[in-house]
Amino acid sequence: MPKLALLGGKPVLKKKFPANPPYTAIGKEEERAVSRVMKEKILSGFLANAGEYFLGGKYVKKLEKLFCRYFKIKYAVSFNSATTALQAAVGALGIGPGDQVITTPTTMSASASCILFNNAVPVFADIKEDNFCLSAESIEKNITPRTKAILAVNIYGGSADYSPILKVARKHNLKIIEDNAQSPGATYKGKFTGTIGDIGVFSFNVHKVVQCGEGGMLVTNNEKYAFRAQLIRNHGEAIINDLNQKEPTFEPILGSNYRLTELGAAIVIEQFKKMESANQMRIRLADCLTRGLKKINWLISARAIKKSRHVYFLYPFRFLSEKIGIKKITFAKALRAEGFPINENHGMPLYFFPIYQKKQCYPNSRFPFISKEYPQKVNYNYGICPTAEKMYKKELVVTNICQQSRRIKDIDLFIKAIKKIEENIEELKKYESR
Repeated sequence: MPKLALLGGKPVLKKKFPANPPYTAIGKEEERAVSRVMKEKILSGFLANAGEYFLGGKYVKKLEKLFCRYFKIKYAVSFNSATTALQAAVGALGIGPGDQVITTPTTMSASASCILFNNAVPVFADIKEDNFCLSAESIEKNITPRTKAILAVNIYGGSADYSPILKVARKHNLKIIEDNAQSPGATYKGKFTGTIGDIGVFSFNVHKVVQCGEGGMLVTNNEKYAFRAQLIRNHGEAIINDLNQKEPTFEPILGSNYRLTELGAAIVIEQFKKMESANQMRIRLADCLTRGLKKINWLISARAIKKSRHVYFLYPFRFLSEKIGIKKITFAKALRAEGFPINENHGMPLYFFPIYQKKQCYPNSRFPFISKEYPQKVNYNYGICPTAEKMYKKELVVTNICQQSRRIKDIDLFIKAIKKIEENIEELKKYESR
């Protein structure tokens, strides 16, 4: 039996995979696209004035049309990040001081901070342990008269279970925003994630499947929401009176500069052509990993919802300590020592962060958490989302081993390392007890 590297043996891989390997999908196509933009010498097609440049340049418009056509959606509004697109999504729904938005604690911080940036208050509902996304049952338990929307996150390349979530939303007249940053090309019962709710948001951040360094996209079938998002993106308060009064001038709106450059748009257009092949490779690798882990009874693999497609931005699985007899942190240390990337600290509930524990965004104010617009006490105590906390503390483990830059042989070695850990379990127990 080979000895674990953690215990002084030789690792499965002599050269470790980097935790965040360089992105490899940028090629000649993107270089030529950038060159075209540089030759045309128009790096941004936006002006904060009413007229043809209010909506951006030709590459921005081309990218937005591409999104509408591919995802079968009426409106697409590009942004300089998914974070600002999320802020615009909340603002487009008219959400503000005194309002609540229910979201998941198992996500990146922007999925909740976008609510705070609109001076509303995030309320955290629990997740389902089979897909790590919002639980419809927990959403309903957290609804109050001030709840205006649900911000669901399609995490790790998968989808939330939208049938029961939509049912709850319709029952209580709530809007749905989808944070689809990690799941471009994923589907839920035949429909693209990001197009199921009232507004969806995609990311073009550097480590995403489709990327231009920084960027994002908001999609919707509602003309008013699209228009308000366009205003928020481009200094709307300064020019709304000059835009043919599509929206009443007495309804104020605050905007900023959240605009995507022509360079970024041109790169994403080329990246978008590669999205399906990249997703297919991730799915192929993930399916291989899932098959390889079937006989490992102390790991529960990620699975797509029935009649849906998971695109495995990351591969999450549950580690069952009671079945193997060691702690999650020990397993992660042992696997990293064998040369493989693993994150046992992923998914820390957002309400653990100081901003929620202290209920304070600003140095000299508790707004919006405590204010005349919001007199209730919002609860961010430990224990409010028991499944999310259990996943973070005891079970959830995440790996990027299924990125499209990997190969089947990498998956085989990854599985070999896990089996090696299982064979050395008694030695690992002794290691833990030292």
